[in-house]
Amino acid sequence: MSGTSGPSGGAAFREFLAALVAPVEAELDRLLPAAGETPARLHEAMRYAVFAGGKRLRPALVALGARAAGGSAEEVLPAAAALEMIHTYSLVHDDLPALDDDDLRRGRPTVHRRYDEATAVLVGDALLTLGLTLLASEPAAVPAERRRAAVALVGRAIGTAGMIGGQAEDLEAERAWPADAAPALERIHRGKTAALIAAACELGALLAGAEAALRARLAAFGERLGLMFQIADDMLDVVGTTVNLGKTAGKDVRAHKLTYPALHGLERSRAELDRLRREASEVASGLPHLDGLPLSLIEFLARRDR
Repeated sequence: MSGTSGPSGGAAFREFLAALVAPVEAELDRLLPAAGETPARLHEAMRYAVFAGGKRLRPALVALGARAAGGSAEEVLPAAAALEMIHTYSLVHDDLPALDDDDLRRGRPTVHRRYDEATAVLVGDALLTLGLTLLASEPAAVPAERRRAAVALVGRAIGTAGMIGGQAEDLEAERAWPADAAPALERIHRGKTAALIAAACELGALLAGAEAALRARLAAFGERLGLMFQIADDMLDVVGTTVNLGKTAGKDVRAHKLTYPALHGLERSRAELDRLRREASEVASGLPHLDGLPLSLIEFLARRDR
């Protein structure tokens, strides 16, 4: 997706991520209501949404943040799973006809296509509510004040100053691009994508008892990762395929969305991706206990193909 890359091409982070998938899946299975539990259709649809084959990137970032603070992935698994539920809620709602209107997510029918629109709305509501409830109560061994801070951190990231606000501006720009398109585009992407990724990086460190300075550095790292992720996503909508992406390719162009390639073209988008990669690498240089994982993570995102 971008210029030159390190020799690992993200291999170290891929291994880290692969090792976390099974524990995260098990934790999600433990924390979600059983499919047959009343109301069974709703709970079945929640599980359909969550167990759709996602990369589990955000739980891995929670684990990475805990490790930077001297903790372990195991200690923050419930919070990592809670954050994945909240992320999944955003995808379910994003796919609805009133928002991005997509029929595919991760290569299979979206929740509103597999079930119906009302069920998809309720699935998103239920996943958001359960995710925040779990952050308030889990991990039980973490002091209550840290759990309260975790809820506040994630709440800010997904609220009107973060993900939901970014989504609202994104929808407004579909009707007519704002006069200040370039700063609006950055605001949209900082809100709808980067805010939650930054919170994921900070969350594990917060729960592991990190000082404010380390948390701030992880959040700054995560914000740059989030912007990289979104630029790569915008570019993939142009150059990728529906089969490879697992969702409908070319939708941004057809919807006249305000994206990096639409505003700046692919070459400038690649240049911006490279600039953010350099910035992220500089921020990562001060992160402890991670043995090169941040640089591998940067390459993983810069070179993603789906």
